[in-house]
Amino acid sequence: MMFKKPLLFIGLLLLASVTFAQRGRSVADFDKGWHFYLGNAVNGESPTLNDANWRSLNLPHDWSIEGAFSKDAPATTGGGALPGGIGWYRKTFTVPASSKGKMIYVDFDGVYEKSEVWINGHYLGFRPNGYISFRYELTPYLNYDKPNVIAVKVDNSEQPNSRWYSGSGIYRNVWLVTTSRLAIDHWGTYITTPKVSSQSATINLDVKVRKYEGKISPYSVKTTIYNAAGIAVANQSADNISSGDSITAVNQVFVVNKPVLWSVAKPYLYKVVTQVIANNAVVDEYTTPLGIRYFNFDADKGFTLNGKSLKIQGVCDHHDLGSLGAALNTRALERQLQILKGMGVNGIRTSHNPPAPELLDLCDKMGFIVMDEAFDCWEKGKNKYDYHLYFRKWHKKDLEDQILRDRNHPSVFIWSIGNEIPQQTDTSALRLAPELAAIVHSLDKTRPITTANNDPSPRNQIIKSGALDLVGYNYAVNDFAKFHDRYPGKKFIGTETTSAIETRGHYDMPSDSIRRWPGRRGSKMNDDLTVSAYDNISVPWGSTHEETWKVIKKYDFLSGMFIWTGFDYLGEPTPYPWPARSSYFGIVDLAGFPKDSYYMYQSEWTDKTVLHVFPHWNWQPGKTVDVWAYYNNADEVELFLNGKSQGVKKKVGDDLHVMWRLTYQPGTLKAVSRKNGKVVLTREIHTAGAPAKIELTADRKNIKADGNDLSFITVRILDKDGNLVPDAANKVDFSVKGQAAIVGVDNGDPTSLDSFKVNYRKAFNGMALAILQAKEKAGASTFVATSPGLQSATITINSK
Repeated sequence: MMFKKPLLFIGLLLLASVTFAQRGRSVADFDKGWHFYLGNAVNGESPTLNDANWRSLNLPHDWSIEGAFSKDAPATTGGGALPGGIGWYRKTFTVPASSKGKMIYVDFDGVYEKSEVWINGHYLGFRPNGYISFRYELTPYLNYDKPNVIAVKVDNSEQPNSRWYSGSGIYRNVWLVTTSRLAIDHWGTYITTPKVSSQSATINLDVKVRKYEGKISPYSVKTTIYNAAGIAVANQSADNISSGDSITAVNQVFVVNKPVLWSVAKPYLYKVVTQVIANNAVVDEYTTPLGIRYFNFDADKGFTLNGKSLKIQGVCDHHDLGSLGAALNTRALERQLQILKGMGVNGIRTSHNPPAPELLDLCDKMGFIVMDEAFDCWEKGKNKYDYHLYFRKWHKKDLEDQILRDRNHPSVFIWSIGNEIPQQTDTSALRLAPELAAIVHSLDKTRPITTANNDPSPRNQIIKSGALDLVGYNYAVNDFAKFHDRYPGKKFIGTETTSAIETRGHYDMPSDSIRRWPGRRGSKMNDDLTVSAYDNISVPWGSTHEETWKVIKKYDFLSGMFIWTGFDYLGEPTPYPWPARSSYFGIVDLAGFPKDSYYMYQSEWTDKTVLHVFPHWNWQPGKTVDVWAYYNNADEVELFLNGKSQGVKKKVGDDLHVMWRLTYQPGTLKAVSRKNGKVVLTREIHTAGAPAKIELTADRKNIKADGNDLSFITVRILDKDGNLVPDAANKVDFSVKGQAAIVGVDNGDPTSLDSFKVNYRKAFNGMALAILQAKEKAGASTFVATSPGLQSATITINSK
């Protein structure tokens, strides 16, 4: 989102909201004080409708996540087995008389799906795309110093319309924007860096100023670039601009000396503040983010950022936030990105749709390379009711809006115009791919375009069309090394790779045989719907984590990959049917708990010294058990069982782990990594006894009292000696008193049919999660976890 939350507080503009402003422009948080009705309300758009009995809530809101899992859900297990339907939202608000003569808009960051909006009974419009941001002007229809009613109908009743969990409702933020009649247009700046070096950077800024009827003329456009410390480093002014009632384009060029370059390791951000000045007064002020960097994709050398080779170590992720559903929460997004950053991830693919603006803001600040994706289908669909029904009419508008909204984010490096498009082997792609690429290039020529192709063979008509700057491969890892034999001189990106599947904390023996699930009809999988967490199972079209990374790592021309997926997500529970209802693909489970493969990547992708040993050490006596270790910054690992050495292991060639095959006996496993004979790290795993107590750990004990901030509390079931009980499934009850509320619970089990919106959870392989959300009043909250026969636990969370 180009326009940031403005900087200065100005007072109350509307009921139940806080307004922030830059000079001449205000952006009001419009999320609070809505009424909601689940169902098709008669005359729901009418200003005179009595909605007093409707549910009161704040946005963002996802009604599907509040529903019950059902085998018969029209969305199917692919869509998360949760309900869709129709919902209505209404909000009554006032606008002061002092806003007369100004322009007032409502901005929706995302509504799933098929939204229709009315203001005071006047129909504003329809947007079918559930992931696109859009704006309506309210000015002609408003009452001043009197009540106004905005009504939104959301229709997610035609199912299935998505291959993954979509959520339902106004699930992203809403804003009320007020500007003068002379102001920078919606998404009205475009910033590029045509020349960048360590000594200087040329910054090009295009500004579109919209002038409505009135006598303000002439005017000036003044822009200042500030560094991260708030010090001005460049400025330009265009003066004596005259225009009619229209949009005027203004171009400004700057030079920043000795710039600090944006990178994944140091994502340094400048701020570009543009002012429109008329009659010696600032009538509008607009902030654009700026990250100064340069990059290149080379057919032979792969990807470089700021002149240095860099392998893109990315993941694909859907938009849901686990037990919070699709409802946007910035802290929940930030937590996901922090967990991924800890693994060494430097890239995010927004599968398979435009993301929430907050995701790109966070990627700008945290240092991620984003592949910003537009569509999961074009004219031919994958589900009966998906976007293919609207593509012909809406694709141009939707794609333009996506590019205009996102093109100033330094984290956005690649545009993807489609994922596994059914028409990739159809000659219609020769028409559509160039058309979509031309739309992108008309608005941004600084980033390459790709599509994610699950058939990257020479019969692929999208690739044949010549519309792509990067050839995107989905899977086909065995073809990666031969890429240039197929496409000489072309540039490679692994748009979607791997699709390994795992259940956190579950292990099947032996671990050294590769399996592809689901296999041929009649092939055996696990009756309890688990998948072994050794990295030895993938889907038939995919590959294991190690199989994939070994190839990507080996060849410079393979610029990088986006693994399917970073996190488990709701829906698409491959390889199992109901009652499985969420995915097994994630390197991190739905609750945010890493699976073992997380540490393989951490050992390869970070400088952190790693020694990760698994599995747990609770087995039947005499069972043969494989013990794996991921390690780095060491020459070898020695494993001990009850003090007796089981041998020293070293990675050889392209090995990414070492393994011992032991006969189980209870006690203690100890692994010691060494470099040049000196101990680097030691890890121990103890046989756990019976469950005895609960342990609570919060990711943050101090949170903001803003009604949005979250504390994620990890729940672990321990024995009397403090060891995690690896198969514990105790039901844990939660309660909280004070200035926070429980808004979600989870345990990472893809087959659990318990609601996410209750105050209890069974542990899954010894662990569970509770999410607390701050209220708007500062103070302490006491969270208590209890379970019959276990010592309870308490933790205090402070809201400030």
